[in-house]
Amino acid sequence: MPPLSPARPFLTHVRWLLGGTGAGKSTLARLLADRHDLTLYEGDRAEHDWLTRCTPQDHPHLSALREARSGGMWQGRTARQVFEAMPSLHGETTEFLVADLLALPSDRPVLVDWFGILPTHMGPLLHHPEQAVFLLPTPQFRQAALTTRYADPARARATWGSHAPESVLTRRLERDALWDEEIRRQAADQGLDTLTVDGSTPAAALADRLATRFGLV
Repeated sequence: MPPLSPARPFLTHVRWLLGGTGAGKSTLARLLADRHDLTLYEGDRAEHDWLTRCTPQDHPHLSALREARSGGMWQGRTARQVFEAMPSLHGETTEFLVADLLALPSDRPVLVDWFGILPTHMGPLLHHPEQAVFLLPTPQFRQAALTTRYADPARARATWGSHAPESVLTRRLERDALWDEEIRRQAADQGLDTLTVDGSTPAAALADRLATRFGLV
């Protein structure tokens, strides 16, 4: 992964809504973008383009994901094996993310909505820690969110292929817990904040708190 710190002065207008899956990041990001006239950058959408730009030499895990069939990353693997094969764990996606952000207009704030960057890779990009927050859902909140998300059989097949949804969901929850654990450990080392999401605070109120943190009000 190339050095990231040279990009820092050009990203002071960027705010980062990061963390674990199923934490409500996209809901909060849309609220913040609508309320405060932000440019919303959605990492999940951008990742499809990164797959066309990666190379096996520089991005082996991302390239393997590109070549896998639908659901192939889960076939015959434990949750830990899937976790250890995540491109973002190895920083393979960060350079694409930074390149995309540098290509955007900087005349208004940009809000990044994505799960796949760790605090160690985030730290060199920040002018101050308040630019970023990592949302981490409780296990109960995440399970409810993902169960609802993949209740549609077509969506489940598109993500997991023909594998039994219940089996893959169990491993998905285990993998996501490992990702959260890594975020907590690295965030403590980097002096970055995490925020637990359990559903007790309405999204509108949580968006207000984030807007204050991000200096949008």
